Amino acid sequence: MPRRVAGWTGRYFEDFEVGDIYEHPLGRTVTTTDNIWFTLLTQNVARVHYDHRYAAETPFGRPLVNSTFILALVTGQSVIDVSFNVIANLGWDEVRLPAPVFEDDTIYSESEVLSCRESATRPDAGIITVKTRGFNAEGVTVVTFTRTLMVYRRGFGPSQAVAVLEASDSPGARHSTATL
Repeated sequence: MPRRVAGWTGRYFEDFEVGDIYEHPLGRTVTTTDNIWFTLLTQNVARVHYDHRYAAETPFGRPLVNSTFILALVTGQSVIDVSFNVIANLGWDEVRLPAPVFEDDTIYSESEVLSCRESATRPDAGIITVKTRGFNAEGVTVVTFTRTLMVYRRGFGPSQAVAVLEASDSPGARHSTATL
């Protein structure tokens, strides 16, 4: 008989400790489509991101990946470890882009906990500040930033509802919601 095992529920305020470094588990190879779609969706008209012929004439010789895509990607990579139980992002500071990212680069990331404090206004939350670094497959840092966010304390916040398949011998078994 298989056993049901709860999945990762993320860190709560009490789980963060200054100095901890989280190596985020998922890398992502940036495609041409990612770069062009993100650039056009955000109405960025810098041709260096979507016009390959134009980009070939720049000092880089090829398209640069939109830097705000990289900021968004690396922030997203950190969610599993840092902000899975977020109430709100409070700010991004000190964003730096020390090296370019090109289409077909694979990006990885890690975050270091810089500070933790209880919220002065919300007893159900704490304030965390992390420094996140994104880097390519060669280990070259391509983005760094600090991010401050408010996260739930353990035992607070929305329940985590999960769809569970009810046992049934018939096709079209019903789904119910179970709270972990």
